[in-house]
Amino acid sequence: MERRELLRLLATAGALPLLSPLARAAGATDNWQAQFEAADAPWKIGFVTPPGDLPLTRATVRGRFPDAVAGTLFRVGPAGHDLGGERYHHWFDGDGMAHRFVIEGTNVRHQGRYVATAKRVAEVKAGRHLTEAFGTILPGVEPPTSADAINVANTSVLPMQGEVLALWEGGSATRLDARTLDTLGVKTWRADLAGMPFSAHPKVDPDGTVWNFGVSASQSLLALYEIGPDGALRRAAVVPVPELPMIHDFAVTARHLVFLMPPLVYDGKRKEAGASFLDAHVWRPELGMRALVVDKQNWDKRQLLELPAGFLFHVGNAWEENTPRGARIHIDYVRTPNAESVFTSNREIMRARRVRLNEPHLTVATLDLGTGQATQRELPLEAEFPRIDPRRVGLRHRQVVHATQTRADVPGFGAVALTDIETGRSQRFSYGAQAIAEEHVFVPDGTKPGWVLGTALDFARQRTVLSCFAADHLAAGPVAQATLPYALPLGLHGAFVRA
Repeated sequence: MERRELLRLLATAGALPLLSPLARAAGATDNWQAQFEAADAPWKIGFVTPPGDLPLTRATVRGRFPDAVAGTLFRVGPAGHDLGGERYHHWFDGDGMAHRFVIEGTNVRHQGRYVATAKRVAEVKAGRHLTEAFGTILPGVEPPTSADAINVANTSVLPMQGEVLALWEGGSATRLDARTLDTLGVKTWRADLAGMPFSAHPKVDPDGTVWNFGVSASQSLLALYEIGPDGALRRAAVVPVPELPMIHDFAVTARHLVFLMPPLVYDGKRKEAGASFLDAHVWRPELGMRALVVDKQNWDKRQLLELPAGFLFHVGNAWEENTPRGARIHIDYVRTPNAESVFTSNREIMRARRVRLNEPHLTVATLDLGTGQATQRELPLEAEFPRIDPRRVGLRHRQVVHATQTRADVPGFGAVALTDIETGRSQRFSYGAQAIAEEHVFVPDGTKPGWVLGTALDFARQRTVLSCFAADHLAAGPVAQATLPYALPLGLHGAFVRA
């Protein structure tokens, strides 16, 4: 089949197949909202639905934010968890709310706005949920007509050419005005690519080139994108990948795109029987963790290697070295033995229940393209949301910023850490027993060590705080901290743009 025809099929179907009539009628009376409201977990404030947009508000600042972090931290995450008395059954289902923290020394201002996707606009107008979601099928919903009909734009952001793209897994990127967070509509890279999945973790090379992918699980097709520093599409194509699994993140090196593919594979029969898109996936450990390596210049040159079965959401970085036999790729990622968390932990928090399963650990894998062998070592360090110095994307690096420190009675993580992945040495700052650390990013500062910038939910005080740390003295605590007069919903990913 010609690539243009594959592109057309992928755009038409989107990443999510349509519901069957059985699925559309399924579901008993929902009581998750009542269970959430009755729960006494103090951390549940991180999963409360804001009734509306949050106007530009000044934070209380302690200390002074360094000149290198003068700019804007953009973030996004699920926020619209319930509507009309019905609550989603999965954290990832909530309508996205975009945030911007404007940082100017001792002055920090915050604004939050729901991303006005077609889905959200229609449902708010109706006063109820209208379509299925990633992990929830509520009674009375209709099948989606396309992936963008259920696009929640809640996972990550990509600043580009004066705009910010709010990203989701299965459909188009959504354009936001970087100064106001106004929703400007979906991003169409090319007419024949309209509606194609554009995933939530694009990678930006040091020269500004943007790489991304999209997954159509029902068709086992992987879409690939190359976008120039000017924001113009250079190439897009789809490649068939047998038993293509759920892929959330990937990595780039100087010469390759690297996809770690956990054995969580789509089963169309489950979907036909009425399962949600998430529950239509099956854990097949016999497949192992397949590593797909694609040549950046020639996407037809692909190689598969195998690691032990495991699951991941996020990748830190990858880099490659030349050997007499060929390239050897090193990639660090956050690994769990299986996918229990996506099915259970991230569901139960929607009714304010903490379920502790296998915790993720920072893991470093080596993919030897010359021998076809793959190995890995797991560091004894709980981790999530790995980020690196953006100048080192695809290049050799050592430091990874990440969340760490799980607790038995609180979901998420209690600390931020900076870890040397070669030595395993790590320094951390704990936010305390009554706080949840979100993703922190690394902000370069010329030849200096740089800064670590990120948010945390202080659920005891019902406040969100923005903190800045010296990267070489992270354990000493924040050099500056801005406290909002309210708590934000716990979010996912962000990006910093210098003023």
